[in-house]
Amino acid sequence: MTVHYTAEHEWIDATNPQAAVVGITVHAQDALGDVVFVELPEVGRTYTQGEVAGVVESVKAAADIYMPVTGEVTEVNATLRDDPSLANSDPMAGGWFFKVKLADAGQLGALMDSTAYDTLLKGL
Repeated sequence: MTVHYTAEHEWIDATNPQAAVVGITVHAQDALGDVVFVELPEVGRTYTQGEVAGVVESVKAAADIYMPVTGEVTEVNATLRDDPSLANSDPMAGGWFFKVKLADAGQLGALMDSTAYDTLLKGL
């Protein structure tokens, strides 16, 4: 699994560019606290890189979820909608938000790998 990260604390696993998986990072869910609601993007809609594609709300705050790459949303995690706490308990697996069909896999190169993301976190 090759995961890329955004400065806004989303992750994307683009092992399958036809259905790349997107979620929030462990750091993001730690900062948010207990997640109580998620607004997921519309399946079939194309979003551009950096566009707001959803919202996650916690007992502390609400935060936008940004599209890490341009692409069409192919699936959302309905289980997360029913049990938003998965974003806290399993943010890098069962707590994924949506899947996207990449329009341009080259955009992944502008995202961070785990080493660069760890460096970003140390600077916060």
